[in-house]
Amino acid sequence: MHPAVILRIFGLLLMIYSGTLLVPVLVAALYGEGDMLRFLYSFLATLLCGLLCWLPVQNRRRELRVRDGFIIVTLFWSVLSLFGALPYLLGQDLRLEFTDALFESVSGFTTTGATVLTGLDQMPKSLLYYRHQQQWLGGLGIIVLAVAILPMLGVGGMQMYRAETPGAVKDSKLTPRVTETARSLWYIYVALTVTCALGYWFCGMDLFDAVCHSFSTVSIGGFSTHDTSLGFYNNASIEAVAILFMLLAGMNFGLHFIAWRRRSLRQYAADGEVRFYFFVVAGVSTLMFIGLLTTTGMADPALSLRHALFESVSVITTTGFGVAQYASWHPMLATSLIMASFIGACAGSTGSGLKMVRVNLMFKQGLREIRRLMHPKAMILVKLSSRAVPDRVVEAVWGFFGIYLLTFCLLFMLLLLTGMDFLSSFSAVAACLNNLGPGLGDVTLHYAAVSDPAKWILCAAMLLGRLEIFTLLVLFTPMFWRH
Repeated sequence: MHPAVILRIFGLLLMIYSGTLLVPVLVAALYGEGDMLRFLYSFLATLLCGLLCWLPVQNRRRELRVRDGFIIVTLFWSVLSLFGALPYLLGQDLRLEFTDALFESVSGFTTTGATVLTGLDQMPKSLLYYRHQQQWLGGLGIIVLAVAILPMLGVGGMQMYRAETPGAVKDSKLTPRVTETARSLWYIYVALTVTCALGYWFCGMDLFDAVCHSFSTVSIGGFSTHDTSLGFYNNASIEAVAILFMLLAGMNFGLHFIAWRRRSLRQYAADGEVRFYFFVVAGVSTLMFIGLLTTTGMADPALSLRHALFESVSVITTTGFGVAQYASWHPMLATSLIMASFIGACAGSTGSGLKMVRVNLMFKQGLREIRRLMHPKAMILVKLSSRAVPDRVVEAVWGFFGIYLLTFCLLFMLLLLTGMDFLSSFSAVAACLNNLGPGLGDVTLHYAAVSDPAKWILCAAMLLGRLEIFTLLVLFTPMFWRH
């Protein structure tokens, strides 16, 4: 481990991030808002701390190890949330306590979308923009962006890239150099964001709302400029744009890159995870549609289908947008949606949860065990996209699932100890660990009424979910710190 190198890179990352705090200042100036000092002070504080970390070790240049990458990623996501909370604390209008400001910041950077704020419709546009910018930067990962920039400053990044990037992208570079890989992913990310914003604008949103919602759609974050989320517009065209881009953002960005480079859509059809992804979306949407028709007495089948499809896509991709209060639906439907969030989006996407590829492999492994009961000596392979999956990968998937389940149970019990009721505790942990955002019970609309100890637990859940648990938990193992 190289503490000096870690400190140097950490300082560089903070200085890079500080520059993004100037964009809300421009938004405030554009809309004639006087309260821009909160962002200027936050910029200066972040820049100064970055400089103080970087200056003493600016000439320490050594190759990063894998352990260094895990420390930098975890440290940066945790400390970044602290600096990200400054604009919420410095303004005179919100009057948030430290815990609430930190919760909002962690929720933004982890693209969870859980919020303690109300009255969004009357909030300054600069602050609204800042919330969405947090989610957009957190979507594909600030670390991946930094990997594309830091080599210009003499810093290698493969270890950081592996620690940050979840799922299938982790083990396969799309281009020969990791810097080119990170840039390619960001080009696709930016292109989807711009296209999504244009789609929203064309369908009736004003330009500001279109930009903000495109940030939270492509990042699968779920923040909105309105308290009623996308239900504010009651516009089927806007909902269609949201569904399309939530589905695209929920796919592997590496697959988007390959499809673009080869100028072929066959890559999607040939991918087993994508096929399973659409199978799950279709299945959950159908269940919601039938449930709405039979349990709520909704007379309009078209409206039932519209709500069922939107909420299913929003929850499965762990975005968290809403056009209807699904918490008010039949308990079976609302609980089914919360459980669907555990499946999550595809590996290598901006979504969270267990990931489609893992759930698919667990399902196929279960079928293999059933067949082995009938044919004990048979050699039965688990296949994905017509390729055999090594048993070591299947074992790793089940190991991840076991840790995920244990983590959920521990966090759930801790929330119950804080005094939250069963339904609110269960759904809050599910919504935060899966980076979904809205839950059931007391956390249906916002988390303002949740106690401070519970908010700290949920902050930990959001970070664990964003870093896919192992990246954070590995730091607490004795083996990690042994020389």
